Amino acid sequence: MTQAQEKIAGPTPKEDELKASEAPLIEHLTELRTRLIYSIIALAVLFILCFFVADQIYSFLLGPFVAAAGSPEAVRLIYTAPQEFFFTKLSVALFSAIFLAFPVIASQIYAFVAPGLYKNERMAFLPYLLATPICFLVGAALVYYGVMPLALGFFLGMQQTDPNGVTIEMVTRVSEYLSLIMTLLLAFGVCFQLPVILTLLAQIGLIGVDNLKKWRKYAIVAIIIIAAFLTPPDPISQIGLAVPLLLLYELSVFAVGIVEKRRLKREAELARDLEE
Repeated sequence: MTQAQEKIAGPTPKEDELKASEAPLIEHLTELRTRLIYSIIALAVLFILCFFVADQIYSFLLGPFVAAAGSPEAVRLIYTAPQEFFFTKLSVALFSAIFLAFPVIASQIYAFVAPGLYKNERMAFLPYLLATPICFLVGAALVYYGVMPLALGFFLGMQQTDPNGVTIEMVTRVSEYLSLIMTLLLAFGVCFQLPVILTLLAQIGLIGVDNLKKWRKYAIVAIIIIAAFLTPPDPISQIGLAVPLLLLYELSVFAVGIVEKRRLKREAELARDLEE
C-alpha cells in the first residue's frame, strides 16, 4: 500500500490502540505533576514560615538536653564557623517543613492513587494513611522524652576534673546536636512504621502470620543490627530502639493474624458468591 492509499484508508487498528493508550498516560502524568506542584508549594510555604521561628524550634529540640543537664543554665552550645548556625537554622526549617507538610503530601498521594482503586480498596488504604503519622509521632516522642535525655545524661556523666585541675567538659556544636537529634527522630519514626508495613503486606496477601513466626529469629538479629547502625555508639540509644522494635514485631504478628483472617474470610465469601 502506497502512502497516498494509507492516508485515504486512515489509521490502522494498531495506531488507534497506541493513541488510546497514550492518552491515559498523558492524563496520569499531568495529574502527577499537579500533585507534585501542590506538595512543593506546601513545603516551600512551610519552609519560609518555619525559618522565621527556627530559633524557637531549635530551643524546643534542646528540651532533652536541658532535662539531662538539669537546668537551662547548664546547657552551652557553640558554633565554630560564621555560617554554621545559619545553615543549622535552614536545616531546622527544612526538617520542620517536611514534618508539617506530611498531611498535605499524604493527601496528594491518596488523591493520585484513589481513582485507580475500588471503593473497598480505598477504605482499606485509609487506615494505613492515618496510622503512618501516628506511629511516627509515637517513635519521635519516645526519643524526645525517653531515649535522648538518658543518652545525653550518659554522655554528660563522662565530664570530669582530674587531680591536676584539668577539666574535661562536653561543649557541643549546634550543628552536631541537631544532627544527633534529627537522626534519632527519623530513625525511630521510620522504624515505628514496622506494624503499618507488615499489616499492609498482609492485607494484599504477600505475607502471613506463619511467615512472621518463621522469620522471628532472623528479625531479632536484623533489629539488633539496625539499632546499632542507626543510633549513636552508646548502649542506651541502641537498647532504646531495639527493645521497642522487638515489641512492635510481636505486635505485628498479632495484627497480621487479624488481617489475614479477615482477608481469607473475604476471599472465601467472594469465591462462594462466584460459585452461586
